[in-house]
Amino acid sequence: MKNDLLITGGTGLVGSAIDVGTKVSSSDVDLRIAEDTFNFFKKQKPKKVIHCAGRVGGLGGNMNHKGEFFYENIMINTNVLEASRRVGVEKVVSFLSTCVFPDNVEYPLTEKKIHIGEPHHSNYPYAYAKRMVDIQSRAYKEQYGLNYVSVIPTNIYGPNDNFSIDDGHVLPALIHKCYLAKQNNTDLEVWGSGKPLREFIYSEDVAKLSKWVLENYEEEEPIIFTTSEEISVGNVVEIVVNCMEFKGKVVFNKDKPDGQFRKPADNSKLLSYLPDFKFTPIEVGIKNTVDWFVKNYDESRK
Repeated sequence: MKNDLLITGGTGLVGSAIDVGTKVSSSDVDLRIAEDTFNFFKKQKPKKVIHCAGRVGGLGGNMNHKGEFFYENIMINTNVLEASRRVGVEKVVSFLSTCVFPDNVEYPLTEKKIHIGEPHHSNYPYAYAKRMVDIQSRAYKEQYGLNYVSVIPTNIYGPNDNFSIDDGHVLPALIHKCYLAKQNNTDLEVWGSGKPLREFIYSEDVAKLSKWVLENYEEEEPIIFTTSEEISVGNVVEIVVNCMEFKGKVVFNKDKPDGQFRKPADNSKLLSYLPDFKFTPIEVGIKNTVDWFVKNYDESRK
């Protein structure tokens, strides 16, 4: 069996938004196991791979499952890139995360600042595991001449996200919390002060950019995917509340952690390649995501 393009994490947030290729999920192969990963890739014989698979979560997930997040992501990434090398994959596009950047760093974040200091203490195991994708991709390019590159998206959101309240990222967890508060006629409790700033990017935009990178981007250095527009968690809550038509009380629990206050990223490299790229406005993206979640509540990941 030969598939020109294989997408790991194919049923996840980004993988499901990509409209081409063969989608691979954990039900097809356990990428944490080297032999299983190699045998699967040997059977599929892909020419190209977009590697989205990973053990991911929000602040709660990262703080409560540090060992699991490190081990599983190190194994998944190592196995996918090595299996790709062994079966002759021509191009691999791997996903990193903005959490790879140092905690103590001069903003904005740029592609050159990944390894100049330690990540934030709240998610350092996941961050270090993700940093190693950049190292492995560069090492394989230098030793084997392989065209393996990586991308760094800011907070991705959209349909088919993990809406877990305990382990999900901030926006999908908020959407789920708001849905339940509306259903149960209770207050909407939000972790932290609402003051931290984040940059969000819609999953369909990431899918389009991923396909472009697959065909066009060959630099050794990663490339950041971001709108470079910061928005406070409090403002995100306001948009979610409006889209959900929630009429109850919003309570910010300041006893809960905020995480990093801000981590603005520079998209000048991306715009140097794609100056006319149109990002989905966050109000539109959140409305689409809320509508999808309400419609697919029973089947959604949560």
